[in-house]
Amino acid sequence: MPRGKYTNHKGRNRRFTNPEELEEQRRKDEQERRWRQQRGDESSESEEEEDEADKKKASGSKTRGDDDSGSGSEDSSESENSDEEKAKGVSNLIKIENPNRVQKKVKKLSTLNEDLVSQKPQLSRREREEIEKQRAQAHYQKLHAEGKTEQARADLARLAIIKQQREEAAKKRDLEKKQKEEALKAKTAQTQKALGKKT
Repeated sequence: MPRGKYTNHKGRNRRFTNPEELEEQRRKDEQERRWRQQRGDESSESEEEEDEADKKKASGSKTRGDDDSGSGSEDSSESENSDEEKAKGVSNLIKIENPNRVQKKVKKLSTLNEDLVSQKPQLSRREREEIEKQRAQAHYQKLHAEGKTEQARADLARLAIIKQQREEAAKKRDLEKKQKEEALKAKTAQTQKALGKKT
């Protein structure tokens, strides 16, 4: 026991209900329900049945006495289920339903191989994004080659302007070349004339 002002009293007086007490309480509820049913108190009976159904769902187990309870259609379905569910030992008293439990399913080798062959390989998010990116890039390149994208149109317009400028520059160069040749001919002609030579 720790010395000091504060002590922890958690878990000291825990009391768990006996299965016998639970069974006795259930029997009392069943007798009460039957008594009300005999009196003709229908509204209280339906409430009791709902309470009992809730208790069954909460406990998750079936006892032998539960097969007696319920109305006509429920009796027939429960009696059929109880015959199928009966097993050896305490397995019919305790029914475990664990939602986290994974039951292994036996598969045939032939079906397993077919599943593996027919199934597409699972790709991660990054791989899928990378493949999608490559597809988009290829599609863009195709449209660009056809000249359908904005960038391709701008490039073609720029190319047309450049071609026109080059043609004009080439014409200008040809003109200048012809003028230089004519100027050179005129100069040589003048020098020869000055020298007195005839051509």
